[in-house]
Amino acid sequence: MIKLYRHPLSGHSHRVELFLSLIGQDHELVEVDLLKGEQKGDNFLALNPFGKVPVIDDGSNGGPVVWDSNAILVYLARRYAKRTWYPDEPTVSAEIQKWLSVAAGDINNGPATARLVTVFGAGYDPEQAKSIAYGLFDVLELHLTGRAWLADANPTIADVAGYSYIAHAPEGDVSLKPYPAVRAWLARIEALPGFIPMQKTAVVLAA
Repeated sequence: MIKLYRHPLSGHSHRVELFLSLIGQDHELVEVDLLKGEQKGDNFLALNPFGKVPVIDDGSNGGPVVWDSNAILVYLARRYAKRTWYPDEPTVSAEIQKWLSVAAGDINNGPATARLVTVFGAGYDPEQAKSIAYGLFDVLELHLTGRAWLADANPTIADVAGYSYIAHAPEGDVSLKPYPAVRAWLARIEALPGFIPMQKTAVVLAA
């Protein structure tokens, strides 16, 4: 069984847990206490030398240890999921890769960072993070107007990679109200069989 090392308030962890649930893949959750610094201990650093969650250990199935949430999504899609989640067709796979890069770039630097400030008290510039988030959402709103999914006619790992931090943007004082197409996209993901939500925090500053 796959072991998923995660923290329940980590959006990076949630995107992996969500995908495992969407594809019906059995897994075991291993909690990593970030506040106590467990991610910097020798045992965890042996799994991920960067000391970050999530990590999966697929050793019981003859597979590898994989860290980085987007890399994990690619691995799981290729090994366990239907090809519709990560099609081989070059144009579609390139579209997916573009949105994985957005997840690692503007999503991470925008809504994810804004949420780090309000939820975890991280020392980032909240106004800069919110500015990046709103710029991202402006682009997403145009992209999702008239289409259901980010990269293809069906949901892909691009949608999974984007969901968690965008859905929880209000916890970082970033409002989703001006973006009906984005909110409709989030609702479509939440309606997928096997969807599981990320744990909410008490902090919700923007609706």
